[in-house]
Amino acid sequence: MEPSASPGAKATIEFDDRTPRLFLIATVVWALVAMAVGTLVASQLNWWKMNFDLEWLTFGRLRPLHTNAAIFAFVGNMMFAGIYYSTQRLCKCRTASDRLSKIHFWGWQLIIVAAAITLPLGLTRGHEYAELIWPINIAVAAVWVVFGVNFFWTLARRNERSLYVALWFYIATIITVAMLYIVNHLQIPTSWTHAYPVFGGVQGALVQWWYGHNAVAFFLTTPILGIMYYYLPKAAGRPVYSYRLSIVHFWSLVFIYIWAGPHHLLNTDLPKWLQLLGMFFSLMLWAPSWGGMLNGLLTLRGAWHKLRTDPVIKFFAVAVTFYGMATFEGPLLSIRSVNALSHYTDWTIGHVHSGTLGWNGFMAAGLIYWMAPKLWGTKLYSKNLANIHFWLGLVGILLYVAAMWVSGIMQGLLLNATKEGGTLLVYPEFVETIQKIQLPMFARLCGGLLYLVGFVLLAYNFFMTVRQGKPVDETREVVLLERGRGRRGHDTMTFSETFRNDPVVYTLLGVLFMLLWFFMPPYGNLAALAVALTLSYMAVQKFQAGHGAWSRWYDRLLENWMPFSILTFVAVAIGGAVQIIPAVTVNAAKNIEGHLQTPYTPLELAGRDIYVAEGCYNCHSQMVRTLVREVQRYGDYSRIGDSIYDHPVQWGSKRSGPDLAHEGGKRSHGWHYNHMLDPRMIEGSTMPRYPWLFEKKADFKSLPKKIAVMRRLGVPYEPMTANVIRDKAERQALEIAKTLREDDKIFIEHDRQIVALIAYLQKLGTYEDVEGEGGGTPGLLKPDVPDNYRGPKVSAR
Repeated sequence: MEPSASPGAKATIEFDDRTPRLFLIATVVWALVAMAVGTLVASQLNWWKMNFDLEWLTFGRLRPLHTNAAIFAFVGNMMFAGIYYSTQRLCKCRTASDRLSKIHFWGWQLIIVAAAITLPLGLTRGHEYAELIWPINIAVAAVWVVFGVNFFWTLARRNERSLYVALWFYIATIITVAMLYIVNHLQIPTSWTHAYPVFGGVQGALVQWWYGHNAVAFFLTTPILGIMYYYLPKAAGRPVYSYRLSIVHFWSLVFIYIWAGPHHLLNTDLPKWLQLLGMFFSLMLWAPSWGGMLNGLLTLRGAWHKLRTDPVIKFFAVAVTFYGMATFEGPLLSIRSVNALSHYTDWTIGHVHSGTLGWNGFMAAGLIYWMAPKLWGTKLYSKNLANIHFWLGLVGILLYVAAMWVSGIMQGLLLNATKEGGTLLVYPEFVETIQKIQLPMFARLCGGLLYLVGFVLLAYNFFMTVRQGKPVDETREVVLLERGRGRRGHDTMTFSETFRNDPVVYTLLGVLFMLLWFFMPPYGNLAALAVALTLSYMAVQKFQAGHGAWSRWYDRLLENWMPFSILTFVAVAIGGAVQIIPAVTVNAAKNIEGHLQTPYTPLELAGRDIYVAEGCYNCHSQMVRTLVREVQRYGDYSRIGDSIYDHPVQWGSKRSGPDLAHEGGKRSHGWHYNHMLDPRMIEGSTMPRYPWLFEKKADFKSLPKKIAVMRRLGVPYEPMTANVIRDKAERQALEIAKTLREDDKIFIEHDRQIVALIAYLQKLGTYEDVEGEGGGTPGLLKPDVPDNYRGPKVSAR
């Protein structure tokens, strides 16, 4: 486009289609990697020998690689391809900076490669979906800023006055992911490859799942919804069914989604009010989610006949259907009674994969089949292969999800089964339930293999399409837009005009009084509810009396990307602030419920870092929930004070093995030694062996730096010199080696990693009994248990 062209004149622009092409190629490549690793880790849950006795191929190290590859490599690249292609067409201009686009693409691929190298090496933060070490975190943030700058710069240069629906979802994605990523990844480094997160204990768990849940919401959902709103109408040749419904869908989704993270922590130490808040907003998600699904499916009205012949429509239609299924199941699993059964089981795994593979995977396939012919100026190589892929993928994901439903519900029921009278468990050993679910676990593997084979066919079809075509950059004639002028000649929307208007004022006041209704004491809460209902009634009256004034204001808002983006940030920030700020500012040391965790000794801290590096949190939780059957199985329920000094917290989200919250002192040093050497000492165990722990030396040299960081984080270590710290670790290691030698005739050098790990395992559940102290702020940091319930007494060790 000529730089000197005047507003109102016509100009021919050439879109930057090279960037979408690169991201599309990366999508196909990383999809195969992510799914191949997923198939391997699924086989490891059936046959322990598939770990190959290699430290960098164990389940604990590969599972984070699988999740990161699926989310950030596969879906991430697909998302970027779809956004770069559609944004240019919706804005009627070329992407603002080709250089920033190149930095974004190559920077993102380098991040993925760095993750693929570091995670199998055991370099991890120990937080689900946030395992990457701090130098990579900084790179992710930097590349995301590059992406955001390029996107918003393009919006500012657009030649289309109004922002289309898809762009709304892209804006929400860029803003919210940045906020979530930065807060959750606050940490203090101890070396170039290791750091401790700032938040620990219950605060760390809350921040982690505020991020973890909303990473799914704003990385795997909102950008894909934007892609749906652009590509589904394009493929169907039909307009979006309802523009009004899309408005309701967007604003209700971005506001409500951010509140739902606590439903990952139901029946735990998390304060009761946060658990109820998470469940309440999760149930509310049913409405906007299904509104979006129906808007997508009803867009196909008049185009359903294309299902017979067009594989793109097949994939899009099933993807949107899976979106509806997953967003129905999610709120269902957030109901506390249902969650008591489903959490820590394969039911949750099935739910996650119905969203990732059913919703994201099928949207990705449809996008690839639609974009590839256009970007390379040719026809799809083979529709028959695409149709075969469709049926393989559909059967595969249905088999996968059904197997996980059976496995999860079965295991949940087995773990809760009691003998007559209800005082004894039918299956007291956790491994007994693992043996019972081997068949559905194998069915899961078969479903995953079918899905993988389908994507192998896609890859072949894609690269043959590329081979028979040649890269094409679309050119288009557009009318240049006058900067700073709206549709009717108005000036750019001011901040005052953005916020001082009825829609925003009534919404913010309504939210405020609804929060007061939730938090205020009796009678005060009823008054707040009455005010909130009155405001709602007044807002409806204003809307009806305005004769389209609210619609005209919204039309103006859509012509101004910055005010729109600010309102989007406010919508998502409210929920985060209400949840996070009280939890992280209240002095947690005063809210310990009678238990105060004993800080780890230097050797135990070294052992904990080994535990985290091996990814043990992927199979073992450290959280006994406030449920009778869990207390019967594992001992007293966990208290806030039990993990107050844990950075990172290791509560976990899936149990492929028993909970370890009270593991310390239950078994001898020799038992732990032999178990790590050969877990088959427990019949039916699928845990891998860890022979390298008996050969590699523990890292004592870094302990002074780690202790120093822990002190900065509030762990009450006494002042110690580096020599004293290392000496303490040496002496405790020598004592453990001596006990192994004398009690079990086991001879091992005291500086081996297994010795440090044993020290850590024997520390789990150790606390100082301060019953009657530390009541703290009533209800603010208190889990949902009866005030007079103490459970079976576990002595302080």
